[in-house]
Amino acid sequence: MSDFDNLHRFLFTQANVRGELVRLNDSLKNIVHSYEYPVQIQQLLCEMAAATSLLTATLKFEGEIGLQVQSKGPVSYAVVNATHNQTLRGVARWDESLTTLPENFSELLTDAVLVITITPDEGERYQGVVALDKPSLAECIEGYFQQSEQLATKVQLMTDLQDAESAKAAGVLLQVLPAQASATDVASANDFEHITKLTETLKQEEMFSLSVEEILYRLYHQEKVEVFPPKTVSFACTCSKARSAEALRHVEKAELNSIIEEEGAVKMNCQYCHVEYRFDSIDVEAIHNGNYGGPATNQ
Repeated sequence: MSDFDNLHRFLFTQANVRGELVRLNDSLKNIVHSYEYPVQIQQLLCEMAAATSLLTATLKFEGEIGLQVQSKGPVSYAVVNATHNQTLRGVARWDESLTTLPENFSELLTDAVLVITITPDEGERYQGVVALDKPSLAECIEGYFQQSEQLATKVQLMTDLQDAESAKAAGVLLQVLPAQASATDVASANDFEHITKLTETLKQEEMFSLSVEEILYRLYHQEKVEVFPPKTVSFACTCSKARSAEALRHVEKAELNSIIEEEGAVKMNCQYCHVEYRFDSIDVEAIHNGNYGGPATNQ
């Protein structure tokens, strides 16, 4: 599966349209199997991971992008974050008292919004919110781009959960390049509509069985397409003991020492990768004196 866990960017050189294709497999394992998620939530996280990878490729700077779902339905919360280096992490929360969950996207996420957060390493953070009021996540993301950037965008998301131990997800993003004002007019973007129609002919079986080269040829062999080198997608968590210590700096020292007296240590667990960080009384003293120099990476 060498074609999986790679993001492929391509450009239609005779049209004002760019494209991306991503297929995920190994990079999903630590997301989909971090908890005993019902299959409906596994599918949601798979789609969100593919979508986040596609959106990360649109960043023009170093930083992170996050897709977060907030809902009053059976799934209350789901988030996938990705960096400009295409490292992913994600988690979801749902009503575990339910014996079954709806299969329908709209019923799974009721009265819901999608929050897209862009956090550059340098500069101000941007956050956009769009209602999840369409039948699929892909259509909601299309609506976000139309609403926030007035760019004609097509998103296709697919999942393959037949092998319970090897979830797969895939996505395609097509977008009009804002080279001129008329490019944002969906009605006049004939090239975009034509390429979108070609893309819609791709079947799920083809997406997961053909090579990327075969998929692109199958869809666009009559178009002039420039394909760029692929970028590897992987799971990675950005947690660290130093970040956890920074969070503890805002907790009263007496309260932390009370926990240590009762439990032997202050324990903090990462919800994404489940690494546990432990802090003793010496750590707490150093944290509150501003002298803590714990590891900067997860351990």
